[in-house]
Amino acid sequence: MLCFQMEAPVCLIDTLPDGRLFAQPDALQILSQLGKQVVVVSVVGLYRTGKSYLMNRLAGSDKGFDLGSTIESKTKGIWMWCLKHPTKADTDLVLLDTEGLGDVDKGDSKHDTNIFCLGVLLSSTLVYNSRGTIDNRAVEELQFVTELTECIKVKSSGEDVDDSADFVKFFPNFIWTVRDFTLERKIDGKDATENEYLEFALKLKHGVGKQVSSYNLPRECIKKFFPSRTCFTFPFPTNPDDVSRLETLSASDLSPEFLQVTKRFLDFVYANSEVKRLKDGHPVTGRVLGHLTKLYVDTISSGAVPCMENAVIAMAQIENEAAVKEALVVYQRGMEKLKGSFPLEVKEVSSEHQNLSSSATQAFIKRSFKDTEGTFGKSLEEKINKLFNEYLLENEQASQKRCEEVLVSISTTMTEKLKKGSYAKPGGYQIFSKDLEDIVEKYNKETIKEVKGEAVLEKFLKQKSLDSKAILKADEKLTEKEKRIKEEIERAALLQQEIKAKEKQQKQLEERIEAEKRSSEERMRQMQQKMEEELRLQREEAQRALDSKLNEQAELLEKGFKEKADLMSQEMAEFKKQSIEAENARAREFAEVIEKSNKRHEESMAMMMQQHREQMSAMQEMRQNSGPCVIL
Repeated sequence: MLCFQMEAPVCLIDTLPDGRLFAQPDALQILSQLGKQVVVVSVVGLYRTGKSYLMNRLAGSDKGFDLGSTIESKTKGIWMWCLKHPTKADTDLVLLDTEGLGDVDKGDSKHDTNIFCLGVLLSSTLVYNSRGTIDNRAVEELQFVTELTECIKVKSSGEDVDDSADFVKFFPNFIWTVRDFTLERKIDGKDATENEYLEFALKLKHGVGKQVSSYNLPRECIKKFFPSRTCFTFPFPTNPDDVSRLETLSASDLSPEFLQVTKRFLDFVYANSEVKRLKDGHPVTGRVLGHLTKLYVDTISSGAVPCMENAVIAMAQIENEAAVKEALVVYQRGMEKLKGSFPLEVKEVSSEHQNLSSSATQAFIKRSFKDTEGTFGKSLEEKINKLFNEYLLENEQASQKRCEEVLVSISTTMTEKLKKGSYAKPGGYQIFSKDLEDIVEKYNKETIKEVKGEAVLEKFLKQKSLDSKAILKADEKLTEKEKRIKEEIERAALLQQEIKAKEKQQKQLEERIEAEKRSSEERMRQMQQKMEEELRLQREEAQRALDSKLNEQAELLEKGFKEKADLMSQEMAEFKKQSIEAENARAREFAEVIEKSNKRHEESMAMMMQQHREQMSAMQEMRQNSGPCVIL
């Protein structure tokens, strides 16, 4: 996870010669390295109103975003500055300085609308900067809010429906900054706060007709789409004659009143700007912000309307695929470290597998979201199980190699005797049996914890049984009856060793079954926790939207707009119904995911238990067929 301070802003969204917007790859690459959650503050407004100055101050700098003293718009497209958040731990601050709106030389109002929409879509706090006062003209200059319903869609329904009532769930907090404010803030002769001044400017008019409708529309949109509104009024930074030189002034040149408002503004933004969130409340990282930027810009450039629901689906696909890869890295890195200690007992490998599987699931859950059908969780589970089986096999191979090396080492003397024919004499069989007994005793001491200890010994004894038969047959000291007895004893001993190898295998299977049971229980616990968290975020998002609607309705009633308030009652009733249906649908999806995961676990356990029963049955049959045993 990258933690760094960009020394200067970079262009995030630029304009092609044909006027289409495009996202700069270098800037997207920077965002792709930001794994922390991000607070995104965008500033929009008419050109030459001092937007860049505010963003530089938010960055804790006097320079960075271009300032200018000419009448043309200085910032082109959208510029980005990524910084460590000054007050929020484990959070990055992304500042977006947008191209000034209303530049007549551009001659393209659609371009301005697109810039404004991107500012809204990408930010968690939107700063609208203007100059002078918030009068009717200033509100009308914010006509872009009235176009949002045509430029942004919440749901992916093919129908041409107005889903702007849902904007309140996802739109950023709104701050209106007024530069060069010289009026007294008074309402009906009484002193007013900045926020009271803003709300007074947004007050609706009573009456009917085109003029009243035109007056009320932008105000209604601001109130409806941006329920969280704040205002800051900045006096002239120095003497009004020096305003064009703002970019050249130092802090000592600025008036105390201007600096005081600036500090209040900065403190407010740092404290109250929230982490950017997607639909259903999932927090956005810098990485996700980069994907969102490219998706929205490409959609707008194609002439289509950006859809938040489609964006979430696309982000979920990208992030969930990456979450699976990231989780596998966590698992593999740990298992590769363990592999350096192979061979180990199965219970040691299984125990570490369980711990790493839990860590991998945590890494997946932390990054993933809206894995609606559990597809990616299932994929991770299957990949981890496949890797686990491969590591178990590698551990067995390492154990087998070590056991074989031990046998070669301790049986060297016997091998030399066999080559020289030292056992081909009367009484040779007894000498051979004693040497073999010593080899088995030494081997068992050195390989007591080896996974393949019994199996390798079984194979070794079967190989030596050929030498044993030849030596027994040639031993003239033994009678034919004694030789038959020795053969039966040896056959029983070999069968007993085969049983011991099966018992070892059975014990290892039991350890795997227990490890799988614990891993599944932990995975279910983490999945349940993740699903409860997603439901909580969805519920809180719906409640915030409902609260804002209730506040809006209360204000309408207070101002005497009973008809509009009654319409809002109907809207809220439908909103509650849809929210409950959405929550119930999500809960059903979660239940199905849990059920499918439990079913996979049950099937896996059933297969292992069947294997266990078959091994038990085979061992019982071998025991029934075994005769007297000897200890070699």
